[in-house]
Parts: sequence; structure tokens; C-alpha cells
Amino acid sequence: MMRRRVRVGRPGLVGTMARTAVVAGTATAVSGGMQRRQQARAETAAQDQAAQQAAFESQSQLADMQQQLAAMQAQQAAAPPPAAAPAASGDDFMAKLQQLVQLNQAGVLSDEEFAAAKAKLLA
Repeated sequence: MMRRRVRVGRPGLVGTMARTAVVAGTATAVSGGMQRRQQARAETAAQDQAAQQAAFESQSQLADMQQQLAAMQAQQAAAPPPAAAPAASGDDFMAKLQQLVQLNQAGVLSDEEFAAAKAKLLA
């Protein structure tokens, strides 16, 4: 009977290939995990930036509306009320009222702020 020799020390070709495959698989898994984390962070940052931009635009619209209301109040105080309101001002009034409703529904204006702005618009 012939005995087979068992080598001790360096692994054979199959062992080296298996070890290489394990190392490569681990590296790929780690790399993929890092990419997913970086992508999630980038998406979160983009969402935060979009929310800030939307809030800024809403605040800008609110400031514009407040300026328009102040100008309208100044005009009403300076000039006597017209005998008959033209149809265009009714359309303008409705547009401003709809804009107030949209700002209130979007959460930019609280119910109290909405009521105050509506009262100013109606005055």
C-alpha cells in the first residue's frame, strides 16, 4: 500500500484560489456597503436642501404677499373707494385669496395668520 504524502505549509492551487475568492468577495461586500451608505447620505442631503429651498420660497411668497397687502391698504387709505369695482380687481382678489388658502394648506401660514391676512384682504 502506497501512502499519500500530506504537505504542511503553503496551500495548493485550489486553496490559494479559494482564499483569493473569499478576500475578493469580502472586499466587494465592504465596498458595496460603503457605496450604499454614501448614496443614502447624498440623498438625505439633497432632500434637506430641497426642503430648505421650498421653505425659503414659501417665506419669500409670504413676504411678497404681505408687501402687496400693505400697498393695497395704503392705496385704500389714500383714495376714496370706487363706486363700482371693475371685474379685474375681483379676479385679483380671488387670486390673492386662493394664494392665501394654498399657503395655509401647505403649512406656511398658521390658522391665525391666515385669518389675519384674510381680514386684511377683505378690509
